[in-house]
Amino acid sequence: MSDERPGPADPLTERWRPEDLAVLEALRGWTVGQAEMNHHLGRWAGLPTSDANALGHVVWAAEGGEPLSPQALSRRLGMTTGATTVLLDRLERAGMVVRSRESADRRRVTLRPSDEGRERARAFTAFAGREMAATVQAASAEDLRVVADFLERLSGAVAAGNERLRHREG
Repeated sequence: MSDERPGPADPLTERWRPEDLAVLEALRGWTVGQAEMNHHLGRWAGLPTSDANALGHVVWAAEGGEPLSPQALSRRLGMTTGATTVLLDRLERAGMVVRSRESADRRRVTLRPSDEGRERARAFTAFAGREMAATVQAASAEDLRVVADFLERLSGAVAAGNERLRHREG
């Protein structure tokens, strides 16, 4: 009998169930498709892809009733606050985003899409997002709750890994 004890499982070589791999591959496919969609939004709106991605975040957050701050947008984009400021300057000059001070704390900046930015995003979504909207709307409320719960847990796991990496990088 061997005295060797197995070391910790290697996440690259441990056995994944076929359904684990299927979910990860489906998420990869969605991520690639969404990145291409952002590229097309940029062309549609006359913006660089990174700016279109930011515009999408600003529009969705505002439409959902929780507009972003520049710092929150920076976190969503994975950019430094300085780089996000430069990006927001471009979006403001392009007439796509408005920065305002809506809080009692006048130092707090809120990002909202301009009327033009919102309309370009709406027109794009109406043209390019039909199938995605139909797919989501065809799912049962229970299926959507299960998927949303799973994706929130997965996002939390990814956030934990990213936090560990940020601390490691110092």
